[in-house]
Amino acid sequence: MRFAKKSLTFLLSVLAIGFSSASLAEEQRRARDLGAPFPGTPGPYNAITDVAGVEVGHTTIIKGKGKLVRRKGPVRTGVTAIHPRGKDSISPVFGGWFTLNASGEMTGTTWLEERGFIDGPILITNTHSVGVARDGAVEWMVDKGWKAKWHAPIAAETYDGMMSDINGFHVKPRHVRAALENAKSGPVEEGAVGGGTGMECNDFKGGIGTSSRVVKALDKEYTVGVLVQCNYGSRESLLHVAGVPMDGLKDAPRPCFQDPALRPTSSTRPICGEPEKPSKPIVDGSIIIVVATDAPLLPVQLNRIAKRPSLAIGRLGGVSSGGSGDIFIAFSTANENQFDENKMSRDIDMFPNNKLTALFGATVDATEEAIVNAMIGAKTMTGINTYTITELPEDKFEKIMEDATK
Repeated sequence: MRFAKKSLTFLLSVLAIGFSSASLAEEQRRARDLGAPFPGTPGPYNAITDVAGVEVGHTTIIKGKGKLVRRKGPVRTGVTAIHPRGKDSISPVFGGWFTLNASGEMTGTTWLEERGFIDGPILITNTHSVGVARDGAVEWMVDKGWKAKWHAPIAAETYDGMMSDINGFHVKPRHVRAALENAKSGPVEEGAVGGGTGMECNDFKGGIGTSSRVVKALDKEYTVGVLVQCNYGSRESLLHVAGVPMDGLKDAPRPCFQDPALRPTSSTRPICGEPEKPSKPIVDGSIIIVVATDAPLLPVQLNRIAKRPSLAIGRLGGVSSGGSGDIFIAFSTANENQFDENKMSRDIDMFPNNKLTALFGATVDATEEAIVNAMIGAKTMTGINTYTITELPEDKFEKIMEDATK
């Protein structure tokens, strides 16, 4: 009976997460709402879920406050799950990947590179939980009846140890399963949710962001959708958004410690409210980027697509620093039901190589907007030892965009 009660309580909490995410995703203001003149035409949700079949789920873990006590908290972390064909499908997708800077982890990529398939979901979490995310995905795939005898799913990470008890290993298999099971199509909640809960981006609160573009090639429309977990860069490395200089954000509050007694002696971050001492900018970090499309791309073409988010990071001002884990993956939902290993031949559609430029541009544009949406969607948060990361100030951002378009 005790186990049943715990299971029921957890199920109810998962359902609550799903319902609240849907309402929040529909209400939250995004970069376009604040006047950012991004190029291109987004899909109806301006999200990775505009690619038909793609579903996204989050499990967010927030508990405790004050001094860091290992295995107790505070905790600001979670898991984000992406199902390329939806959680009810057990059909692979063609995929490709690219590493801009390799100070990070994405499991399953050697097998992806070898054969060009992505089997199962894509998970994103914190650095020290990538193993449990990967194992949770394997268990879920076995339970769902995926056909292979063994599995090597994709699980990626960025570091949230400034905000969360990362060495407390608070992400459990049940949290991974919850993200997988509550995944849905439609609006995607952004900001400090799921794997992005404890992340920092350009000295603002970061996390999950998404965007999409609809492009036409050979008289047919295709959709490119992007989801990012943004945890990279300094204030100085955010130079432009949609071509507009971001000098007006340079004096916005930077990450700081609320309680002087809890500020680690090794930290260069100031006490909140005090002038920041001159120091080397903190530029290391990471970003995981997932690109989805319904265009019929083969693995070698998806490898090319997976390189293009690099240009969006550069467009914003990032340089992919030496300690950053900037790892990107791309997949195509086309060619469904063409992965039977026992058939000698099958009917595979292939997008013309000389028309890929439109998809390249869509990937760059959607990635730039997704990164900015991650910062706009994330609100001020205080984590371990009262470390506080402030949100990107919407009023200043909106005024900058208004002045730029006069």
